Amino acid sequence: MSALRSQSSGNAPVGGGFRLGKGNAKFMGVCSGIADYFGLDVTLVRIGVVVATLVGVGSLIPIYLAIGLIAD
Repeated sequence: MSALRSQSSGNAPVGGGFRLGKGNAKFMGVCSGIADYFGLDVTLVRIGVVVATLVGVGSLIPIYLAIGLIAD
């Protein structure tokens, strides 16, 4: 069992898997979870999602919703 435990930095989950960031969530916790997983600032991730949604003519919206509903 001790082999499964690892030291994590910040709010990253112990298993290294992706989890929604419910503690710093604005809407579903997707951006917060991505920021925690990659070790980025959540504000930069949120700005990136907004820009990608505007540039991609909204194609990121169903992907965002799918991640929010499937993850965790």
